[in-house]
Amino acid sequence: MFQKINDFLAGVPMTAVGGVFLVISLVLSLKGISVPVDPAWMAVIICGIPLLYLSVWRMVHNHGIRKISSALLISIAMIAAMIVGDLFAAGEVAFIMAIGAILEEKTTERAKKGIKKLLRLVPQQGRRIVEGKEEMTAAEDIMPNDILRVLPGETIPVDGEIITGTTSVDQSTMTGESLPVDKTVSDSVFCGTINCFGTVDIRASKAGGDSSLQKLIRMAEEAEKKKAPMARIADQAASWLVPAALLLAIAAFILTKDVIRAVTVLVVFCPCALVLATPTAIMAAIGQAAKHGVMIKSGEALERMGKVDTIAFDKTGTLTNGNLVVKDVYPFTGDFDQAALLQRTASAEGYSEHPLAKAVTAYAKQEKLELLAVEDFQMFPGRGISAVIGTEKMFCGNAAFLAEQQIAIDSRAKQVLEQFGKEGKAVILVANAKSLLGAVTLSDTLRNTAADMIGSLHKAGVHVVLLTGDHKQSAEYFAKQAGIKDVHAGLLPEQKVSEITALQTAGKKVCMIGDGVNDAPALKTADVGVAMGAMGSDIAVEASDIALMSDDITKIPYLKRLSDACVKTIKFSISLSLCINFAAITCSLLGWLTPTTGALVHNCGSCLVVLIAALLYDRKFE
Repeated sequence: MFQKINDFLAGVPMTAVGGVFLVISLVLSLKGISVPVDPAWMAVIICGIPLLYLSVWRMVHNHGIRKISSALLISIAMIAAMIVGDLFAAGEVAFIMAIGAILEEKTTERAKKGIKKLLRLVPQQGRRIVEGKEEMTAAEDIMPNDILRVLPGETIPVDGEIITGTTSVDQSTMTGESLPVDKTVSDSVFCGTINCFGTVDIRASKAGGDSSLQKLIRMAEEAEKKKAPMARIADQAASWLVPAALLLAIAAFILTKDVIRAVTVLVVFCPCALVLATPTAIMAAIGQAAKHGVMIKSGEALERMGKVDTIAFDKTGTLTNGNLVVKDVYPFTGDFDQAALLQRTASAEGYSEHPLAKAVTAYAKQEKLELLAVEDFQMFPGRGISAVIGTEKMFCGNAAFLAEQQIAIDSRAKQVLEQFGKEGKAVILVANAKSLLGAVTLSDTLRNTAADMIGSLHKAGVHVVLLTGDHKQSAEYFAKQAGIKDVHAGLLPEQKVSEITALQTAGKKVCMIGDGVNDAPALKTADVGVAMGAMGSDIAVEASDIALMSDDITKIPYLKRLSDACVKTIKFSISLSLCINFAAITCSLLGWLTPTTGALVHNCGSCLVVLIAALLYDRKFE
């Protein structure tokens, strides 16, 4: 009950009400108007109760020196001001502390929706085969070695191994690969991935909490716990501020026999401007970043970004655009030119729902090629398709599929295909019933700004790493284009986490940049996680510390410069606030200030801190 009341009073609306009553009290005092009850009492009650609660809570629950906080010092000053009858001074220090707490809360609050979205990916049931019959069963009841049937379009409910059938599986949830992966007997499949085409029977190897998806969820949750909230700089200094303030106030009373001077010392010693220095600068930096299409979720992310010396990139959708496009139309015979080969391939693939087929068909339409009539279309999941165009039967698929049709691939074609593989391209082989006619290749494309951005990071002394679930040849091809030498390919989510952890163990400060669900644990494990907000999954965005809403990866160097400036601004504001406090303490000891005028000095210091933060908001970092 008391907690609810405290939360209500500490909220923005009630703090604003307290500020209004404080202003009314000041106006009445300046005009010499006497009222039965000083309006400052409302500010003391509204802003003072949460302050007292915070100081008592920390004394009870914290250990050692952490029991002493800036809230304790300000509480002592507030009570002392009330004892001598200066309610305005008491309300003012409580109000400034309340403002500082609200600002800091706004900079450190973190969305928790990412974990919930991961949980939604967990399959709820599966089709178990018992004595030759299918029965739907809850996913949690599936045990290792159970036989499960997965139809096209269904989510695979457990980790397992295919024992019957062939298909293509969308593994983007786990690996981030843009293309479905062909699967056949004895191949592994993962929980939460999608069976695209063929019906398969699988033997469960891991079920329930042991599945890959559940591991991904647990890693995201554990990494979240490791993210400690930003330490309040005022509290870090409180271990000496509180004893120093009390000793100085006592000394002032002993020397002057003036309790007002002692109370004034306590009031001006309160680190109100110090409390505001960090959150106001951070909010200004976050606002500055927002203008440039960058969403920064917390203040600690800004500070950590400036310390980063290693940046790990995902490939698909991060360094690349994440869209498949036709790269080559390569005839192996003089009977067909490029246009004729593309026309026949697109016509045959026009009935297929495979992403490669859709990309080929779209490209043919872009080239204004008229698709030919197709008869007797057949799909062979995980291998290819066949179709009759006119009187000619056409085959489109991989090398294994053509081998099944007894279509030979000569040495010259093998050399060409090997080169395509080195370039990280997906290949559709095209043949008729007699021979291999040609190949159509597709590939993702590197972002236009990627190479320049990587180059600028290298110049700044940042080590760049590529961590991807894509196969090695494709990863190395794109890495070479971007200028990245350190490449780790074929990684599952837990392996990305392991790579980042290894870098951290070696003393590196790591920033991870990704866009997919599979990147969520890595984003959280890294010192700073940056998500591609426009193209990236909601889960990746929620898991990250920073999101690039425009998908402009050139903002990474900008973030480092912004972070450095923010930290410098905070340090300058802290130094300035300490100087103001020192001057105010001196004036208090000399009797030049009262608790009320001392409190107003705090307002001046706080205004300066806010002004300095505002200058940060408008500064240029491009």
